[in-house]
Amino acid sequence: MVETKKKSVSKRDDPYRVQVLDRSLAILNALASKHDDLSLADIAAMVHLHKSTVHRIVMTLERERIVEKHPETGHYRLGLRLFELGSIAVARFDIRDRGRIHLEKLVYDTEETGHLCVMDQGEVLYLDKLEPARSVRLSSSIGRRNPAHCTGVGKAIMAWMPEREVDAIIRKHGLPRFTPKTLVTPAELKSDLKICRQRGYAIDDEEHEEGVRCVAAPVMDHFGYPIAALSVSAPSFRITLAKVPMLAEFVCKASATLSREFGYAPREMSLGLAKAAR
Repeated sequence: MVETKKKSVSKRDDPYRVQVLDRSLAILNALASKHDDLSLADIAAMVHLHKSTVHRIVMTLERERIVEKHPETGHYRLGLRLFELGSIAVARFDIRDRGRIHLEKLVYDTEETGHLCVMDQGEVLYLDKLEPARSVRLSSSIGRRNPAHCTGVGKAIMAWMPEREVDAIIRKHGLPRFTPKTLVTPAELKSDLKICRQRGYAIDDEEHEEGVRCVAAPVMDHFGYPIAALSVSAPSFRITLAKVPMLAEFVCKASATLSREFGYAPREMSLGLAKAAR
C-alpha cells in the first residue's frame, strides 16, 4: 500500500517539476536578453505568465543566487551564481572534443576535408582535421597556423569580431598577397567581411592557395562572440562556385549546433523557449 502511494505522488510531481524548470529557464532567458534590470511585470510580460507565478519562481532563484534583486529599484538581474557555474562548465569544456562529432558529421555529409580552427594571436590555428575517403585531398595538418585575412576560417571569425579587433590583426600581420585573388587592402577585406555577415558564412575563393576553395562558418559562445570556425575545403574543381551554397548549408548547420552547446542563443531561440514555457 505504501509503495503504491509513493508511485502516485511521483506521477503527480514529475509534470509539475518539468513545467517549473521550463518556466525558470524562460525567465533566465528573458533576463539575459536585456541589458537593463527587469521588474516582475516586465518579466511576466516577456514569458507570458502571471506576475504571481513569476514572483514565486524568482524568489527561489534569488535564494540560490541565480537571480539578484536590486536593493533600491526592486528590479532583477542574473546573479553571480550563474557566473560561478559557468566558469566550472567552461573549465571542463574542451572545444576540440566537443567539436569532433560535428566535424565527423560535416565530413560525412560533404565528403570533403573538414577543419576546426580558432584565432590565436591574430592567426588561424588548426585544432582538428578530418579527411574523406578520396584520392585527391588537401595538405593541411593539426597545429598548423595560417593567416586570417585570406582563409575561410579566418574570415569567418573576423567577420563577427568587433572592428577594432580586426584592425589590430591587420596592424600586427598586415595583408600579404598569396595569390592573385588575395584581398590586400583593409577596404577590400572589410567589404568582404560585411558580405560574410550578411550571408552567414565565409569563402576562401583561392585567396590563400591557388586551386583550393574553402567554406567556413563561425562558432559562437554564449555572448555571441566568435570563438572558433568550422570549414570544408577541397580543390576548386570539386568546390565550384555553384556548389558553395549547398556546402555552406551543411557548414552553417554544424557551426550553429556547436554554438548552441556553448550557450549561444539567438533572439528567436530565446523567444521560442519563452513560448514553450507557457
